[in-house]
Formats: sequence, structure tokens, C-alpha cells
Amino acid sequence: MKSNPNINILILAVLFFLLGSCEKKPEQLSLEKVKYNTNKSGYPTAKMDSAQAVTSITRQKTREVLELSILYHNGNKDSEIDNALYEQIRGYFLKPDSLTLKPLMQELDSLQVSNAKINQFNVEQRVKQGDTLNFALFDVEYFDKSNRSLGSYRREAQYILQPAEIKFKKEFKFYFLNFYQAPKDSTSVGKTR
Repeated sequence: MKSNPNINILILAVLFFLLGSCEKKPEQLSLEKVKYNTNKSGYPTAKMDSAQAVTSITRQKTREVLELSILYHNGNKDSEIDNALYEQIRGYFLKPDSLTLKPLMQELDSLQVSNAKINQFNVEQRVKQGDTLNFALFDVEYFDKSNRSLGSYRREAQYILQPAEIKFKKEFKFYFLNFYQAPKDSTSVGKTR
């Protein structure tokens, strides 16, 4: 039995169409997606015996700060929504002020970032003068409005896990000490060991 060449071409065209339609669309940041992101939740210490859990939470918090910052940067910076976004971002920092967020905001502004993707994420501890400092080291890839890559950059953020004041529960709160700037010694925020 001979096959009809027109049918073979039609089948190939349908297969290419199906493969092309299955292409995954890149995720775009939206206010709906991140409007409920806050740093208000605590995490039970019993579940934090694993370094994987600390890495997972740190990666989530890093992603949330980047997403909120990009949305804030892309706004007018003078509306109620922009003010709410800025306050949400500040909630992720132990002592939030404009200088803490300045390096991140300057980078987003200079590159005209519309989206970001975190790659190669690691958590490490460094001992400095007898004090243990926690860092998130990651590669962040920035994208413009047309979803073209603006480049991948190696960045670090210093964080701290503080005991949460929850009655009869042993939990902690996650805070960044800085984001994209020189590390601070945690003794400057009153922690010595």
C-alpha cells in the first residue's frame, strides 16, 4: 500500500503545529501574583533541622523581594499601590531604610528590568571575628519588556533567622540584613555569641 505524499505533509504540518503550540510561555510578573507576599509567617524550628529547608525558604524570600521590587520599579512610585509594594518590600528587612534597598533599586533602574529569574542558588555561613553570618549566593538573570535576557549576575544577600515571639511555640522569623551590598557584621544589630 502506497501512502499519499499530501497526507504525509499534512501529518507533519499538524505535528509541527502541535509541538509549536506546546511551547511554554514565560511567566510575567503581575500584581495579582505577588500582592499577598509578606514576611509575616514564622517557620517552626522543628522543621528546620535540614539545610534544604533553610535553602528553600531563603530562595523563596529572595524571589519574593525581587518580584516585589521589579513591580515597584515598573510602577509610577507615587500611587497607593506603589506605596503598599514598598512597604511589603521593607517588611522583609530587619531594619528597613532607603539605603538598604538602594543598591537593588539602582540596579533595576539602570538595566530597565521587567522580570528576573534566580539560578544557581546556594546558602552559606561565614565566620567573621567569632560571629556566624548567613548569606544567600545566587545568579539572577534579568529580562527586559520583550523578555530578552539583559544578562546574568552573581549576587549575594545577607539574612538572619530570629526567634519569633509566639506563645508556646518555637518558631523563627526570616529577615534580610542587606541585599546586593557589602555584608554587615551581625553584632551591629545587637547579636553576639
